[in-house]
Amino acid sequence: MTLIEDNTLIIMFYFAVLLISSTLFAAEAADSFYVNPNSTAAEWVKQHPNDPRQAVIQQSIANVPMARWFTGSLRDKDNLSQQVSSYVSAAVKKHQIPLMVAYNIPHRDCSGVASAGGAATPESYRQWVNEFANGVKGRKAVIVLEPDSLGDIGCLDKEQQSVRLGLLKYAVDTFNSKAPAAQLYLDAGNARWKPAAVMAEYLDNAGLKNAKGFALNVSNSYSTPESISYADRINIILLKNYGYKKPILIDTSRNGHAAKAGEWCNAAGPKLGIPTQQLSANIFAAWIKVPGNSDGDYSPKADCHGGPKAGVFSADLAMRLIKN
Repeated sequence: MTLIEDNTLIIMFYFAVLLISSTLFAAEAADSFYVNPNSTAAEWVKQHPNDPRQAVIQQSIANVPMARWFTGSLRDKDNLSQQVSSYVSAAVKKHQIPLMVAYNIPHRDCSGVASAGGAATPESYRQWVNEFANGVKGRKAVIVLEPDSLGDIGCLDKEQQSVRLGLLKYAVDTFNSKAPAAQLYLDAGNARWKPAAVMAEYLDNAGLKNAKGFALNVSNSYSTPESISYADRINIILLKNYGYKKPILIDTSRNGHAAKAGEWCNAAGPKLGIPTQQLSANIFAAWIKVPGNSDGDYSPKADCHGGPKAGVFSADLAMRLIKN
């Protein structure tokens, strides 16, 4: 072998090693998201080892990264900071990022009713937000802030609307101060709820400029292309009227089939959508609603198809999403 051939082999080997190293680095640098081992789907799987549906629910739903909802219920209102911190710590130990939902705004779901509740007063909500942010601290997290709070704002009087916008802005500012590494997405309803111009104004008044972006389609089944088109219209208005635009998060947990207008409460048609992943620099798809969790057992505005109660996991609902 000549010296030239020998040097050529060395150079080729060097570039091969460099390519492999770059690929490994990229894989390590890519964000991976936490799979909640205690999600309602995972708990059902643990409790039903002999159910013939167990394996497919585990593989199709329980093993997929999705959000944990913190609601201010009796289950999680005590020691909220500790509960949030424990959850984030579990994700950090696996070098993963947790997905979470803050869902405790006063007069929550005031029109749909199925998930009615929330903090009793603005003061108690501000305290709850502080405890939540203290639990996250300086660690990475993705947080969707108050699903339906802007889409549903019309059921409040003018004074209550002003209070709600102020509370959302307070939450954005609090997370920025106490949990600066968290990516906060203000919820913007869905593509068929509010006109883009109206939603853009609400988002800006709620402090969107200081958040990571806005979330769409949470607990709904409208298609990803439809959500992106709606987000584009919102961003055009934001840029024109307020001088900025924002990335978006789309809940894809149940949008494998586009929903029919008005069908949102345990609708029969939807199926599982693409799992949690970054679609582009400005579009993040994530399972925010836990597939199989009920939307509720009653609403004056929709047929809930027998429930069960909001947030309760149903294997029947889960299998419908899988089989569809």
